[in-house]
Amino acid sequence: MSTMIALFIVLSTLIGCAGETLTNVKNALPEPAASLTLAVEIENYAETVRDEDGAALAICSYDLPVLRVLLEDGGPLKEAATEGERRALEMAETFNARFSAWKDNPQTLAKGAKEDRAFRNESEQEPMAYTDDLSCTVYQTETLISVSGVYYTYTGGAHPNSILMSWNFDLDTGAFFEPEILDEGGDLREPVRLALVKQARETAAEMGMAPKDFYWGDYETILADWSSYAVSFDEAGMTVGFSPYELACYAAGPQVFHLTYDQLRPHLGQHGRELLGLEEGSAAKADG
Repeated sequence: MSTMIALFIVLSTLIGCAGETLTNVKNALPEPAASLTLAVEIENYAETVRDEDGAALAICSYDLPVLRVLLEDGGPLKEAATEGERRALEMAETFNARFSAWKDNPQTLAKGAKEDRAFRNESEQEPMAYTDDLSCTVYQTETLISVSGVYYTYTGGAHPNSILMSWNFDLDTGAFFEPEILDEGGDLREPVRLALVKQARETAAEMGMAPKDFYWGDYETILADWSSYAVSFDEAGMTVGFSPYELACYAAGPQVFHLTYDQLRPHLGQHGRELLGLEEGSAAKADG
């Protein structure tokens, strides 16, 4: 248990869950040059940390989003010659720093695994390697990048732990943001809560159960705090995800809810509409 606590503390320090806020205030820096393209790609980082005798302590594999600044010819921008180029490189650096921190995690995980291995050897138990895995999907528009992640880790016990994660990045401010920013000037929180409660009750009914039997007894209170969990966006709308144990027992699995942009639009502030591309004249979002 102490190993797991230490692991989650490290992860919270490095990357956080469900989209930490760096700043929600628009800055006055110039926009990146029009000839530049900001493109996100997924790169896999894999590392196996071994003990002195060659035995695997930690086996890690992370799909990490990487934001690149590309020139008009498709080549990478390496050095800024203009204020717009400097702005673009700073934006990429801010974005990439959030995910590159994962590369430090294998050594931290291996430290706990080494202690566990010594305990298992002393108690004549079968040794095991700790495993760590992050898979990510990316949705990008002209105004935002939304990353949805599923993190699996196994350090012994009855089953691995899985955590839904999200990171949302404003391409105007060049900063990560939390869903509360969408509510500025709007009334988003309550309509989303009502939609989540409705969907939760429908899910429980499909299982032939009352909501308070399928979910925790205070499930409505948990849903009211939806913006603190894994919130991400794609072409269809907004997803709110709850990891196992957050809303229901482990056997129930993660609980994932969806709202379309048509549901969100009337309750967003102006910046929220701009960020999600829902202002008049912006590219329409599909409600599939």
